[in-house]
Amino acid sequence: MNREEKVFIDGSFGEGGGQILRTSLALSCITGKALRIENIRAKRRNPGLAKQHISCINAACQISNGDCDGAKESSQTLDFKPGIVRAGKFSFDIGSAGSVSLVAQTILPALFLAERISTVTITGGTHNPLAPPFDFLSESFFPAIADADFYGKCILNKYGFFPAGGGSITFEVRPRQKDVLKHVNFTQPFVNLKISAKIYTARLGQQIYEKQKSLLLESRLAQTNSHFERLEGPLRAENIEHIDITDSNGPGNCVIIRISDETRTIIFSSFGMKGKPSHKVISEIGEQTGHFLESWAAIDSHLADQLLIYMAISGGGSFTTDKVMEHLSTNVHTIKKFIPVDFEISDNEGLSTVTCKTSSMR
Repeated sequence: MNREEKVFIDGSFGEGGGQILRTSLALSCITGKALRIENIRAKRRNPGLAKQHISCINAACQISNGDCDGAKESSQTLDFKPGIVRAGKFSFDIGSAGSVSLVAQTILPALFLAERISTVTITGGTHNPLAPPFDFLSESFFPAIADADFYGKCILNKYGFFPAGGGSITFEVRPRQKDVLKHVNFTQPFVNLKISAKIYTARLGQQIYEKQKSLLLESRLAQTNSHFERLEGPLRAENIEHIDITDSNGPGNCVIIRISDETRTIIFSSFGMKGKPSHKVISEIGEQTGHFLESWAAIDSHLADQLLIYMAISGGGSFTTDKVMEHLSTNVHTIKKFIPVDFEISDNEGLSTVTCKTSSMR
């Protein structure tokens, strides 16, 4: 670690969103390098820091005994200086429906490299349309990074739907063994693929579930055609689970599609909200799922983005994905500011391959 070195980050680079901030904070904690980031979220409608981003900064400060300047709402400049990352029992409250998963994304990488097990409880949005929901963390993300010896789990204490929030997730993070040579490797297409679905309704009428269930069964996911020749059969009613939540702070609706085989699980989600009809909710998730299945990719674009930092930490890894978003390219750029790794991205008829390896140039 070089605690005298400072990394300068332009927050307007690429997609210019909050991911640049979260990745930079995570890697600053890991490397011990001080951080100055300018033009934070410059390409967003309301640029600068919001409550959720300040929660990320405060969490990074707490786990690393760090100091910061500029952590206030609407600020577009931040100076962050980490100390030594420590394991422990932590609790953070976003104070809004801001995503729990995005705050966790900021601190989990560093805690995996701490000396002992850590327990982190975060209060906020557990099912937010602009971030990975709890189901993604539990069923897709944690099992995927376990392949590279990053072992963790999460427990849902209470559902928190946007815009009310008030949900809670507890994370348990085990330290990664030193000098482990295991890497993320997801390059093979699904075998014996299965599809199931969940429809969440919170403080809403039964008719929402019934309507979305009917639409889901009528959608492309219910068809046995060339797109789904790997399936054992169509998506049937018994594969659709209704979860009715009565103790949330506000109403909410979320449809989850789960694609799985013996090696991995991919989660797609679509959210209902006021003024958004059920047919649009189902159309959205059907489009995401169909595009992924047609590509024969190993993982989806959302999980791909989340895996990059763990590939960099472990010094290698590879995956295929259905599309490379600007979000991913921006994340690659940010990671390389802190860690001497290279990423190779190639595309072959709609199937993208991303490979990480230790750089020989630094």
